[in-house]
Amino acid sequence: MTESTTELLFSYGTLQQPEVQRATFGQELQGQGDAIVGFDLDYVTITDPRVIATSGNDRHPILRPSATAAAEVPGTVFSITAAQLASADEYEVDDYRRISVPLRSGATAWVYVWAAG
Repeated sequence: MTESTTELLFSYGTLQQPEVQRATFGQELQGQGDAIVGFDLDYVTITDPRVIATSGNDRHPILRPSATAAAEVPGTVFSITAAQLASADEYEVDDYRRISVPLRSGATAWVYVWAAG
């Protein structure tokens, strides 16, 4: 993957916050509203002091597969570089894993979901 490669990243949580974007990517991102289908929103308690300091909260949203196929979670899709995607990987704690999923719009994007699910 080269630096100029564009990736799509769907965020439903703290990566939508301008202060988290500045700390993680060195800039604020512009995105578009979208939704992920087939997942439910839940919460996880974060213990990493760096992530808590960046987000301002130890309770972060997390996606879990839904028993309802039509379940949707709204969020924002961002077009980012491969280097920015690597920075997002560094920000997310071990409770999350990154997967590629189709969004309601039809686009396919990376998203962080519950690692155990």
